[in-house]
Amino acid sequence: MQISDTVRSFIGIASACLGAFVFHQIGFPVAPLTGSALVVSIASLLGARVPLPLPVRNLILCLLGINIGTAVTPEMLRSAINWPLSIAVLAAALVLAMSVSRITLSRWFGYDRRTATLAAAPGHLSYVLSIAADARLDVPMVAISQSIRVLFLTLCVPALVAGLFGATGRTILPATLMPVLPMALLVGAAVVAGLVLNRLRLPAAFLLAGMVVSIFGHATEVTPGRLPDFIVAGSLMGMGALIGSRFVGVQWAELRRAVVAGLWITCVNIAVTLLAVAVVAFGLGVSWPQGIVAFAPGGVEAMAAIGIALGMDPAFVAAHHLARLLLLTVLVPFMTRQTSGPTS
Repeated sequence: MQISDTVRSFIGIASACLGAFVFHQIGFPVAPLTGSALVVSIASLLGARVPLPLPVRNLILCLLGINIGTAVTPEMLRSAINWPLSIAVLAAALVLAMSVSRITLSRWFGYDRRTATLAAAPGHLSYVLSIAADARLDVPMVAISQSIRVLFLTLCVPALVAGLFGATGRTILPATLMPVLPMALLVGAAVVAGLVLNRLRLPAAFLLAGMVVSIFGHATEVTPGRLPDFIVAGSLMGMGALIGSRFVGVQWAELRRAVVAGLWITCVNIAVTLLAVAVVAFGLGVSWPQGIVAFAPGGVEAMAAIGIALGMDPAFVAAHHLARLLLLTVLVPFMTRQTSGPTS
């Protein structure tokens, strides 16, 4: 019996919801993304095909971009100006971590150069996966390698520090919800901008459009507030389903190789992060705990909550994580273009 794409999409959505619900019940961090990605990935590895219609995929990416941009406020931009040297150290650490990871993934794990570059990016997961999908690269290898890093940092850093010191659960996103009309205008502008950027063949066009439109709207306070939680959760589940659907046809040997590569990337990022924190600690007088939380390539909201729990400056932590995302927005496409060509 032939199963239609509509039924397959429904199965994919149901799988994503199931994963998100289970992970939420057990208290797993970022449950909508991690739970949906895991369950849909398992279904894909077992042979299921769970496609997402292209318009739905583009809308999900626009919403994710808008959600990233909601963290950018005039206050945060003014705060970032106060720490140019530490942000410069962060930028150097990003380049070093990506360069070491890219070279070793290419030479030791057999990744082609562009796939190695995207797998090596320390953060901005949805953006990186969008570029990989648009460029028709080895998305499962990028997704697995990146997910190991995200999973390790998500589980270990927040759980360990929050367990020792307690966490407030505070988020850097605006406290108030965005009014319906500005939200509709923002989504519409993001979709139109995404279509334009897509025609210009820019990587991750719809995610980038959502980010740019949202950053402009929030930095100028034209569209204040954040997206409703159910929209954010739905877009994260959609991204999880998109990640999981890329595992169709992946062999178990490839899976093991990507897991080992992900563990290696995690070790490289930890080593480079500690080196960068040592520089700002001894050179700029930043405390080690504050430096670690601000420089760790983990979730922005989780790191901000840990920083508050430890009595750190939440603006310092949030500004550095925002700077990391903005730097990667420029750095990833640049390094991807620079590494086109045969595997070394």
